[in-house]
Amino acid sequence: MFPRKVNFHTLGCKLNFSETSTLAREFARGGFERVAADAPADICVINSCSVTEHADKKCRNLIRKLHRRNPQAIIAVTGCYAQLKPQEIAAIEGVDLVLSNNDKGELYRRVAALGGKGRAQVFSCDTDSLTSFFAAFSSGDRTRAFLKVQDGCDYCCSYCTIHYARGASRNMPIADLVDEARQIAAAGQREIVITGVNTGDFGRTTGEKFIDLLRALDAVEGIDRYRISSIEPNLLTDEIIAFCASSPKFQHHFHIPLQSGSDRILGLMRR
Repeated sequence: MFPRKVNFHTLGCKLNFSETSTLAREFARGGFERVAADAPADICVINSCSVTEHADKKCRNLIRKLHRRNPQAIIAVTGCYAQLKPQEIAAIEGVDLVLSNNDKGELYRRVAALGGKGRAQVFSCDTDSLTSFFAAFSSGDRTRAFLKVQDGCDYCCSYCTIHYARGASRNMPIADLVDEARQIAAAGQREIVITGVNTGDFGRTTGEKFIDLLRALDAVEGIDRYRISSIEPNLLTDEIIAFCASSPKFQHHFHIPLQSGSDRILGLMRR
């Protein structure tokens, strides 16, 4: 029997990319053959985004395109759009499985358990139930590996749905993240992008500090370069700046989302 073919489609951020890569490794370990995004497949997995209305529309269009190309393929959708509007996705022709962000780590098992196409199965939860942490890092997909160190956000900005899609800020322990960085190094990748929903807010669930994570990662052999993905200006401390300036591994560059230079607008945004 030939391996079943599966392809993956990532919409949105680096965090989604790291999670999709992890899901792909689970399918590979289960004997599935990963094929290109535009290749015929038996299973199509979509990791969705919902940061804007356009992102929702893009996901809907992708589902319809995949169903036209692969009418018999199982289509499974997870991610932020699936978290916020699961029934809307389930109503689209061709969808077989919709999983909340809390159930993302169960995607492989649930897809493998499906006997075939049928009425869409929906696994949903509310924001308060978003408490699990799906450990993830990308491997082999690009030159840089994306390491997920944090998930969720406590800021609840007036214009943003991410708190409702990802839940409260939470993270894995530093020791576990160092182990994942070592796995990345062992696979031959030499650069890591540290990513999360609110990356600098690392430590909420373990009582650790972001600067201590940076110091621990800096000591991992085999990794030559680190980059810190978007970090909020209030979380970019002098200590972090000084450490990165002195480290030969951490790149001297920060992506800081300022949003606005107006105190009035920032107040309206609850920033």
